Parts: sequence; structure tokens; C-alpha cells
Amino acid sequence: MDLNFTAEDRQFREEAREWLNANVFKERRPHGGQEMREYDLAWQRTQYDAGWAGVSWPKEYGGMGLGLTRQLIWYEEYARAHAPDNHLCFVGLNHGGPTIIARGSEEQKKEHLRPILSGEKIWCQGFSEPNAGSDLASLKTRAVIDGDELVITGSKIWTSHGHLSDMQELLVRTDPGAPKHKGISWVIFDMNTPGLDLRPIDIMSAPNHTHFVQCFYDEARVPLKNVVGDVNDGWSVAMSTLGFERGTAQIKDQIRYAFLVEDMIKKARDRYGAEFVSTDEFGARLAQLRADMAAARAMTYMAVSRAERDVSPAMASLMRAMVGQVQQRVRRLAFDIIGADGLENPEDDDWVYFYLRSYATTIAAGTLQIQRNIIGERVLGLPRGR
Repeated sequence: MDLNFTAEDRQFREEAREWLNANVFKERRPHGGQEMREYDLAWQRTQYDAGWAGVSWPKEYGGMGLGLTRQLIWYEEYARAHAPDNHLCFVGLNHGGPTIIARGSEEQKKEHLRPILSGEKIWCQGFSEPNAGSDLASLKTRAVIDGDELVITGSKIWTSHGHLSDMQELLVRTDPGAPKHKGISWVIFDMNTPGLDLRPIDIMSAPNHTHFVQCFYDEARVPLKNVVGDVNDGWSVAMSTLGFERGTAQIKDQIRYAFLVEDMIKKARDRYGAEFVSTDEFGARLAQLRADMAAARAMTYMAVSRAERDVSPAMASLMRAMVGQVQQRVRRLAFDIIGADGLENPEDDDWVYFYLRSYATTIAAGTLQIQRNIIGERVLGLPRGR
């Protein structure tokens, strides 16, 4: 690992900290509905207008054109300032946008990247299907080429905030006769396209708001030029997308949770006294989490150092597996410490919401078992699982 902060990096950190402290929204972020969309887009627009959006994105598409080291510094200061988790922008900023930068045409970059950064367009993901979740390559949603269009028929499930989104990264099967990892295409899909029907799916963490929808496509037509990469090469493009989601996209979460652990230690001391924190049960758990976050931080620095050269799928899976499990343990311990008071959702944190949401961290972006298979095969050199 070779990651050193220069004088210019330290100056960037000071400037980022100053701007965030002065501009972070003070209002609590809504957890659903149009209010959440308006909040997230307003915060993204605030960053963009001030020149802080897309730290590592190319300048010609609205970004700052800086390296991943500066992106890391921004994430660290973002977490320190308790800046909003504008989750609706996550797919565009961490999936769709980076994939288009890496694999898209110049026309696609000019059309789609700036609206993501400026808070004009929300993206969602159309990958998983009722019978193609962890085994994503088994997807059946079909796209038939008709002249200069794709005609799409099928269904996608577990689409987060699809009803609030403008665009979708969509995987479709364009050659049903090819082996399952072949014949797939990665498509930019406009959510206003005729032939799309969205049906809500209730979840325990947001009973009063729709989070997931199932998407049904009934001969929905998309321009053939919306294919990112080549037709039938979508699996390769999708691996780029998942590499961003499992790897560099986890940096912000890791940093945010490291600060949360320190906040938990302070809250426990303030609420119950120093003796409580040093008890066998809670003291040991807090100490272990602090050590885990230190290890995660070291892994993050290593990932950034290596990602300046390449984002390896194995490193991305290591990041995803570790951060997902630690998030669950942090939220569980936070809930144990605050006790029944957490059910009242105090002003400083929505304890119930985030505790329940933590169960998704070892499912999204590929289950923990999938990540372990990748680590076993590509890092440890173990035989391929059957």
C-alpha cells in the first residue's frame, strides 16, 4: 500500500471541512415519498452548485477531475460533518455514472453524467429477478432487437425507489440461445417509457413508505443506442457496475460507521457513565467494534491505493463482506445500548429504521455467501464452489 497525504491533500481537507460545516442540511432527512426525493436532490444540487459534486469524476462532465485519494478525504470529512445520506442518488453516483464513465460512449457520457451530478436525475437498478437474484446470470427479461430499438419484456424485483426514479440501469437477455453469462446487455432505461408497470413491495423498516417495487416490462421500447458497451457483452459491463458498488462505493459507509462507533462510545459514557462502557459485555463489544473499524479503515486505504491503478473484483468483495457485517453489528450494539428509548426514535438518530435497514447490508450487491465465494476462489485460490 502506498497512500500518503500531500500538503495539497491537507489543504483540500480543510476546505472540504469548512464548506461541509457551513452547508450541511440541519433538517432530518425524510425516509420516504416525494419529500425524500426533494431533500436528496436539493442536497445533491447544493454540492454541485458549490463545485463539490463528483470529486473523482471527469471535469468535462461536471466533476472535479481529482483522484481517489481526494475522494477518500471528501468521504472522511462528509462523515465527520454528519452530512445527509442522500440514498436516492446512490445508484446514479456509484453504479450508473461510474459504469458509463468506464464503459459508455461519448454520447452517453454527455447525455447522462451531468444530470446525475447536478441532482436532476435519480437512477435505480434493474438487475435482480424473481428467479435470478444471487445467480444473476440466470436472468430471463428479454430484449428483442427491432430495427434501432430494443423491445423489452419481463420483470425485475427489489428495485429500490423505482417509483421515485427517472432512469434505470437494466440488464436484459438479448441472445436467449447463448450460454447464461453471454447474450446479456446493459441498457439505460427511461422510467417514463410506455409499457412499464411498477408494483410496490412492503418492507419492515418502512411500513408507511414504499421502498422496493417490482418492475414489469410489456414490450417497452428503448433505443438501441442506450446499450452500454456492446450488445451481448452486458455481463462484463455488469461486473464493472458491481465492482464499483462492492468496492469504492463502500468507502463512505465504512467511514460513516467508524464515526458512529466513536459516537456510540461517547453516548454510552454520557448516558450511563464510564463504568458502563468498561463492563465486560458492552466494553468488550465496543472495543471489538473499534478494532474492526480500524481494520476496515486500513482496508479502505489499501483499496484506494490499489484502485488508483485498478478495481479488482476480489478486493471489492473483501470490502463489501467486511463492511456489511460490521454495519449490522454496530446497529445491533447501538440498539442494545440505548435500549427501549430507541423505539421512540430520538432526534439524534432514527434507531429503529437504521437497525432494521442493516439487515439488507449482507444481501444487497450480492449476498455475503456470494462475496465469500469470490474471496475464496480469487484471493485464497480455493476450488470453485458447486
